[in-house]
Amino acid sequence: MTKDQKVVAIQEIKDLLQDAKVIYVADLDGLNAGKSSDFRRQAFKQNIKVKVVKNTLLQKAMEQIEGVDYSEMFSTFKGNSALMVAETANAPAKLIKDFRKKDEKPALKSAFVQETFYVGDNNLDALVNIKSREEMIGEIIGLLQSPIQRVVSALQNKAETAETATEEVAAPAVEETPATEAPDAAAEGEAPAAE
Repeated sequence: MTKDQKVVAIQEIKDLLQDAKVIYVADLDGLNAGKSSDFRRQAFKQNIKVKVVKNTLLQKAMEQIEGVDYSEMFSTFKGNSALMVAETANAPAKLIKDFRKKDEKPALKSAFVQETFYVGDNNLDALVNIKSREEMIGEIIGLLQSPIQRVVSALQNKAETAETATEEVAAPAVEETPATEAPDAAAEGEAPAAE
């Protein structure tokens, strides 16, 4: 690779990483061409960009990006490396885990997700369990709706209780009125009988 080619390759990696919030570096070593193609196809379907990179070029590209110090990841840049960039925090981790049901590769080398570094394959389960933005929004909406639903339910129950109480109060009053009239009528009826 010539110096100019290296400069171009570093720039391509920088362009890929520039505004990325979810970055994974995986080891695809040992996957044959068919499995590697299958992995890339599945990544494409899930909107995950995959690029096989040279470790030194990846490190140089990351060193040139301002605002984030990726140096925690550099120690994992050995062997074959595949750079994975996604919008959803746990999508690459889920892809790796699903793919490993059939094979022992790919392995997670390191990741930068939600401004946190994860180094080593032992962090794969933690990354799978990270909530995506959509999942978090759904949970927040559910939490916000829950108190509102309780208030509405309480108001409906209170309204039903008030209606029932009003009916119960009104019903005895109606029953008492005829009972009160009955003794008066009986008293009136008794008076003429006494005459």
